[in-house]
Amino acid sequence: MAKNDSSDGLGSPILLTRFEKVLSWARKYSLWPLPFGTACCAIEFMAVVGTHYDISRYGWEVVRFSPRQADLLIVAGTVNYKIAPALKTIYEQMLEPKWVIAMGACATCGGFYNNYSVVQGVDRFIPVDVYVPGCPPKPESLIDGMMMIKEMIEKGEPRARESWEEKWKERYDK
Repeated sequence: MAKNDSSDGLGSPILLTRFEKVLSWARKYSLWPLPFGTACCAIEFMAVVGTHYDISRYGWEVVRFSPRQADLLIVAGTVNYKIAPALKTIYEQMLEPKWVIAMGACATCGGFYNNYSVVQGVDRFIPVDVYVPGCPPKPESLIDGMMMIKEMIEKGEPRARESWEEKWKERYDK
């Protein structure tokens, strides 16, 4: 006589869930980052993908250098006004859904380069989901920022792009 395992819920061969839940579960473990490194923060990013910190344990080891194959843009370093249009083009070439991390003081607010040529935060050109502070930030800080992206995907939180476009229109369409 077979034992009925369905009473404890562990032996049931049927799993009920929603498609969005399965999709977000798969996405959070398969982010494909695209590093946009311009300064010392890019060196810290290299440490993150190295063997010591090893982001492959989270399923994020497939670093892509084509925007069409990536869904996470990591802006690491100083961005000046000459390179900002290229950064925006790269962001626009990424497929949806996509997320952005501004890594380091220079990418988040210009850092100590407060002059006419340096962008005082990449969120002036592209929406940013997570800001990672530091000059340069430690590899643990970037991993923490990537974990925040993972939580955003898991919870289905809105991306920065959705609110950023409204703010942009309010600011510049007057």
